[in-house]
Amino acid sequence: MLPVVALVGRPNVGKSTLFNALTRTRDALVADVPGLTRDRKYGYVRHDGRSCVVIDTGGLVESIVGGIERLMAEQTLKAVEEADRVLFVVDSRQGCTPQDLHVADLLRRSGKPVIVVANKAEGLDDDLAQAEFHRFGFGEPIAISSAHKQGLDALVERALEGLAGALDAPDVLGYTAGTIRVAVVGRPNVGKSTLINRLLGEDRLIAFDQPGTTRDTVEVPFERDGLPYVLIDTAGVRRKSRVSETVEKFSVVKTLQAIDRANVVIGVLDAHDTVAEQDASLMGLVAEQGRALVLAINKWDGIPQDQRDTIRDGLDLRFDFLRFAYVHFISARHGTGVGEMMESVLKAYRAAMKELPTKDLTRALEQALTIHQPPLVRGRRIKLRYAHQGGRNPPVVVIHGNQTQHVPDAYRRFLENHFRETFRLKGTPMRVEFRTDENPFKGRRNELTPRQVRSKKRLISRSRGGKKVGKR
Repeated sequence: MLPVVALVGRPNVGKSTLFNALTRTRDALVADVPGLTRDRKYGYVRHDGRSCVVIDTGGLVESIVGGIERLMAEQTLKAVEEADRVLFVVDSRQGCTPQDLHVADLLRRSGKPVIVVANKAEGLDDDLAQAEFHRFGFGEPIAISSAHKQGLDALVERALEGLAGALDAPDVLGYTAGTIRVAVVGRPNVGKSTLINRLLGEDRLIAFDQPGTTRDTVEVPFERDGLPYVLIDTAGVRRKSRVSETVEKFSVVKTLQAIDRANVVIGVLDAHDTVAEQDASLMGLVAEQGRALVLAINKWDGIPQDQRDTIRDGLDLRFDFLRFAYVHFISARHGTGVGEMMESVLKAYRAAMKELPTKDLTRALEQALTIHQPPLVRGRRIKLRYAHQGGRNPPVVVIHGNQTQHVPDAYRRFLENHFRETFRLKGTPMRVEFRTDENPFKGRRNELTPRQVRSKKRLISRSRGGKKVGKR
C-alpha cells in the first residue's frame, strides 16, 4: 500500500501549487485568494521508482469565525490523521506568523512525523529562508519554490525516506480499467456534496448551507456492488451574467472539464426551485457532449403532495429534449431514492458503452426503412444501404448510402429513436452519422490504344462531311 503524505499549513502559502508541482498535473485550482481549497484533494507522486499519495488540504486558521472554517479544519485534521508524514508548508518571505505557530501546535499534538517546507524561496539563500522556522522543533526545514519547481526532488526524497510501501510501486498509478466516472453537476446549493456524502456514508466533502461552498472539482473513488466508481463533485454553475469573480470562472471551467471526462453525469436539481433556464442549458450541454445523464430532483421529501404533479409537469415541459434520461426524485439528506438512482447510473453507463454488431444495426436499419422510407430528393429516393457502429460513450451509428447529405433532421431523429428502442439505449444520447458512398469509377478515364485513336479520328472526320469512297 502506498504511503500517504499530507500538505498542511495556513492559507495562501502555496499548498495547491505544490500539489500540482508534485503530481505534475493542474488538478488543484490555484489563485492568489486565501481559503480557496476547502475539501481534501488526492493525487499521486512518482519519483525515481518510488511513489506515494499526496493530499492537498485547506488552510488552517487560528480563530474560526464561521461554520465553514470549522468544516475546513475538520477536513484538514482528517488528512493529517490519514497521513504517514506531514509536510508543513510555510511562506519563507513572510517568515513565521502567529498562524504558523498555531498550525505547528496542532501538528505537534497529532504525533505525526513533520517536515517543515519553506516555500517561495526562489532568489533567497537557503539558510536565510530556513532560519526562522527552526523554532518549530520539527528538525531541519527544507527550502523550495513550488511555482518554479526548485528543490522538489530533494523534498520528495526526504518525504519518502523510511516510509514502507514506496518502493516497487506499479508503473501506472490511478484508477483501474473499467472504473465508472460519475460527475455530479447542477446549480449552487442544490445538494451535490450532500449526495456524494450520502453515497459514501461519511462526511467526505464539505456540505454547507451556502452557495459556492465547493470551488474545485474533487474526485472520490468508491465501490458499489463490486464495481469501481469515481464520484466527481463539481462547483455550482450559475448564469454567465452573474459570474464575475475570476475564481468562479475557473470553477466553471473545471466543471465543464469534469463533464467531458465523465462517463455518466448526475444532474441535480432543487425541487423547491422552479426549473430555470440555466438548468436546461447545463443539461443541454451534457447532452451535446454525449454523456449519459441521470436527473436527480433533490429535496423531494419536503414537497407537499399537491405540488408534486405541478413540478413533474414543469420538468416535462423544460426537459422535453431529454426524454432519453432517467429521472429520480430523491432526498440526499435522508437517502430516499438514492439507491434506485445509482442503479440507473449503471444502466446508463452500460447503454453508453454497449457494443452494437454491424449485422444487427443493418437489420434494424432495414426495419426502419420498412416502417418509413426516406423522402424523395429531386425525384430520386435517398438510399440507405447498411449501418455500423462508429463509437461509444455516446453510441454512434454510421449509415452508408446515396444522397445522404440530403437526409432531413426529422428523419435523422426518427432513426435515432428507432435505434434507441431497438437496442434499449435508455439513459444515453446517441448520434447517427451519414456517409455517401463514393463512385469507385469517378474521375477515372480509360486510356485508348493507338488503333482506337486512329479509329476515333476517322469517325470524327466522317461526321464532319467526309465522303466514304467505295469500290466500283
